[in-house]
Amino acid sequence: MKRIRRYLVAGILVWAPLAVTWFLLKIGVGLMDKTLAIIPARYQPDELLGVHVPGLGVILTIIVLLVTGVLAANFVGRAFVGGWESLMDRIPVVRAIYSAAKNFAEMVFSDSSQSFKKVLLIQYPRKGLYSLAFQTSSELGEVQGRTGDEVVCCFLPTTPNPTSGFIIIVPRKDIIELDMDVDEALKMIISLGVVVPTWRKDQTAELPFDLPDDPA
Repeated sequence: MKRIRRYLVAGILVWAPLAVTWFLLKIGVGLMDKTLAIIPARYQPDELLGVHVPGLGVILTIIVLLVTGVLAANFVGRAFVGGWESLMDRIPVVRAIYSAAKNFAEMVFSDSSQSFKKVLLIQYPRKGLYSLAFQTSSELGEVQGRTGDEVVCCFLPTTPNPTSGFIIIVPRKDIIELDMDVDEALKMIISLGVVVPTWRKDQTAELPFDLPDDPA
């Protein structure tokens, strides 16, 4: 029975990731195929080819994104985007949603942003217990001034769903910056700590970490 169980587990470990990957790709490709609806019915690929070819919407989506990026990068495009954002900013409910989505997209996808570029180790929920977190901001304005200390805003994700969580403002002196990539940290969080990234010690030296005594 132990041998049968081992074989069953091995089979699950092979097929489960493939099934999840296929399922998510199917959903993503299906959503992007819906962009074909912008093409007139007589010119749609299904009508011209006489057969449905899944995935053509992916190509159209990439083309639309590239064209949009090119247009938004020039002077006329920037003026149009600025006017559009000004319009969105005047609509009460839409303003909050659009602004939050725009700020999040800039934070995650912008190369110039330092958000979600560093994996941190912080002592949470109490001293002596450690949690993985991501740096989101180090320019905290009033929070920085009122604390009288150099602080960093960290996003502490939940597991196994790292898209939810909460923010913690931590003094920089109490933070350990890890060498692992963000993708590696996400894999560790999603797998409940089962998938542990390999630490390449030959590339970075191990540094001691001592916290100051608890003033309490």
